[in-house]
Amino acid sequence: MLDTEVTRLSAPSSPEGTKMPEHDAAIASLLDAAHDPELVGPTGVSDAIRALGASEADAALLAERVARIQRELSRLRRREHELTALFSSARELAELRDSDAVLARLVQRAREMMGVDLAYLSEFDPDTSELRVRETSGSVSASFQQLRVPPGRGLASVVVESRTAQWVADYTAYTEDRHDTGIDDAVSAEGLVSMLGVPMLSSDDVLGVLFVGNRETKEFSPDEVALLSALADHASVILQTTQTLRELQESEDASRRTLESLTAHLVERDRANTVHQELVQAVLAGGGFGPVAETLASALGRAVAIIDAQENVIAAAGLPLAPGMLSLDEPVRAALAESRRHGHCVPVAGAGVRAVSALTAGNRHFGALLLGDGAFELGAVDLRTIERAAQVGALLELQQEAASGADHRVRSELIADLLDDVPERRSDVERRARRLGVDLATLDSLLLLAVPGDQQTAAARAVVRSLDDRALVGEYRGFVVAALSGDRGPVDPERLRREVASAIQETVTVVVPPPAKGPLPSAFLAARRTARLLAALELADMTARVEDFLPYSAVLDTDAQGLSAFLRDTIGAVRQYDAERNADLLGTLRAFVRNNASPTRTARALNFHTNTILQRLDRLDHVLGSGWRDDERMFRIGIAVRLDELREKLQGPVA
Repeated sequence: MLDTEVTRLSAPSSPEGTKMPEHDAAIASLLDAAHDPELVGPTGVSDAIRALGASEADAALLAERVARIQRELSRLRRREHELTALFSSARELAELRDSDAVLARLVQRAREMMGVDLAYLSEFDPDTSELRVRETSGSVSASFQQLRVPPGRGLASVVVESRTAQWVADYTAYTEDRHDTGIDDAVSAEGLVSMLGVPMLSSDDVLGVLFVGNRETKEFSPDEVALLSALADHASVILQTTQTLRELQESEDASRRTLESLTAHLVERDRANTVHQELVQAVLAGGGFGPVAETLASALGRAVAIIDAQENVIAAAGLPLAPGMLSLDEPVRAALAESRRHGHCVPVAGAGVRAVSALTAGNRHFGALLLGDGAFELGAVDLRTIERAAQVGALLELQQEAASGADHRVRSELIADLLDDVPERRSDVERRARRLGVDLATLDSLLLLAVPGDQQTAAARAVVRSLDDRALVGEYRGFVVAALSGDRGPVDPERLRREVASAIQETVTVVVPPPAKGPLPSAFLAARRTARLLAALELADMTARVEDFLPYSAVLDTDAQGLSAFLRDTIGAVRQYDAERNADLLGTLRAFVRNNASPTRTARALNFHTNTILQRLDRLDHVLGSGWRDDERMFRIGIAVRLDELREKLQGPVA
């Protein structure tokens, strides 16, 4: 029952501006207090109860009910605020553009809504089982913002393992076996005392942990746990969405790369098919190496050079050529050697030349394809295309070699019939020469080349390349012979020798007979005798003229063993005498022979007294025997001395 004798309160005005009755004013004050305590002041409830005349028991009951209404309204307002924040967070999730910005905003909301000092989000790494702090709000320590929590340590690991919310009012009193020095230092740097962590889950997977912390002791209510869990669910959606978007982006990138690769492969295949067809046409048309270079240069968009075995450029297209195609540097040579070994196209890292493919057939090497820079990188199909072009080049070389071989055999047979000088075949020789475009009547000189037997054909081809088509070149009786026309102008034999030696990588000896005053067969016989004499003297890799070795070649047409025996039998004893006594008795003998066996002339030639020469001649009597000055022996000794002197002049002193 309400007591009617209560203290009077100032009644609020009615809508019409009139004063309310006192008990109505008290009821209005209680309602206002229930709605918002700030409206009636700190004593508004007790004043209103007294105004209504309530007993002490009823006053206490009424005050409790008003307080309960106040708490419920406060809870509802807080819940409204939380729901508003959650709805805002959900709207941001729906409009997700920047996951980092949304996560940062969510962590900031968690701190504001929970009324704590710090909030942070740690992302779980499934590979290392670590938790890495990703976003913070309210943090002041750099070490805390970069914190990594190892597996099984800290409050975070308990949240991950249990997949439930975990909190602690005082972290320093937390179970000791969970502590970690790095975590403790970071927590201490932030000054944190109490912490609450809730898991961010996706099905059975833990994505991370959302934490709030206070720098004073705080007990966390179930409502606060529920609120933070709701925010953690939003964070889980963000992380899942981010991961899904990342996987979609990676899948898209992979698909794009696959498509680009497939497109590039198809483009390469189209190029390869085009090149293959054009190369086949080039071979069938017999156009040589030029169409091969032009086809590759056009298809691959780069300069192409084809070199022969001597590294001379024999075809080129897509000009200008890089300097490395004209003068091969070390990386190109190394790549060429590798291509020769296994037959594949080899990329080159150096400037100018980007790829090399050798022209090979079995163990034979004909040259190489060199490719320069282009607008695109050469792919695997392009490299295989270049290899096929190199094979076509090798086939062309073999084709040309076969044709050249047939022509070489015809010319060699013609040379043989010409130099054998068989009258019965003379008319046939002239007819065959005319078919080759050679006028036998103009051939008035010869060149004879001595080369190793297995290199004679290659040497003949090299001679043909150095001379014009009017020369007749072939193999005859173990030599390469070139019949020349004086109308074509003089030939430099030494230059020809160097070119042939470079082409076959062997020593080459050229013998030049004098211009033919008679038939060519006689010139060949004279050149052959000189070549045999040079071989007997073991002289090679030189250019020799027949007249320089007359009359020795006419007298001594023998082999190296026979000639050495002749020299040993005639003057070998004198050479041995000089070697044993460090004398020069051979010099006296040479001067005696040159001066017609006259001691006086010999003394004058050597600038010695005649008696000195006579004494030396006496020694020669002891060395050679007393009959060495007889006509027959003197003739043989004279030939031996002059031949030995000639060999020493050409070859150097004999040891």
